[in-house]
Amino acid sequence: MIDWAWIASHLDELAYRTAQHLYLTAIALAIGFVISFALALLSVRRRVAYGPVVAVSDVIFTIPSLALFAALISVTGITLVTAEVPLVLYTLLIFIRNIVAGFDSVPAEVLEAAAGMGFGGSQRLWRVELPLAVPLLIAGLRLASVSTIGLVTITATIGINFGGLGFFILEGYQRGFPTEILAGAVLSICLAIGADILFVGVQRRATPWARARARGSAA
Repeated sequence: MIDWAWIASHLDELAYRTAQHLYLTAIALAIGFVISFALALLSVRRRVAYGPVVAVSDVIFTIPSLALFAALISVTGITLVTAEVPLVLYTLLIFIRNIVAGFDSVPAEVLEAAAGMGFGGSQRLWRVELPLAVPLLIAGLRLASVSTIGLVTITATIGINFGGLGFFILEGYQRGFPTEILAGAVLSICLAIGADILFVGVQRRATPWARARARGSAA
């Protein structure tokens, strides 16, 4: 049975932990995307690099999160770095695959047309390739955001200053208090759903031509 009195008396802490959850997630997504974009661009321009880059990121993704957090504590202590490094590393595989797939989805004839118009490498990247790759880039952001929101809860195991909503899940488990576990879990799920809806909206706004094409096909 839910203890509504506990929830009412902990609204401030619930709000604080929710904001912390979003903060930890946003940092991981931002850093992970920047690193992944650079590696994906290298992989697109130098195909020989794609295999090793994906292989390394794949190996990292298979490392159990608890083991990685525990290993880092002995190196970086109980700090924000310890919380963020695994979160960033786990985004790499998702981002790299989707970014590369996005660039690969650009039709060859479009690239040839851009070259024929005199576009240099950087112009072609920012004005042609990147806009057309946006749908798959945002798909990667959707997947990575949901995954990272879930992983942030595990950072609660490294100390009370981390974990976001995972703090309530861990503390509720230790105390045998289902209401606290449920509060952390439900809010985490809501954040994941909210992030997914947000990026769907961003994708629609960033790719108006896709909607126009869909309406044209329907007509």
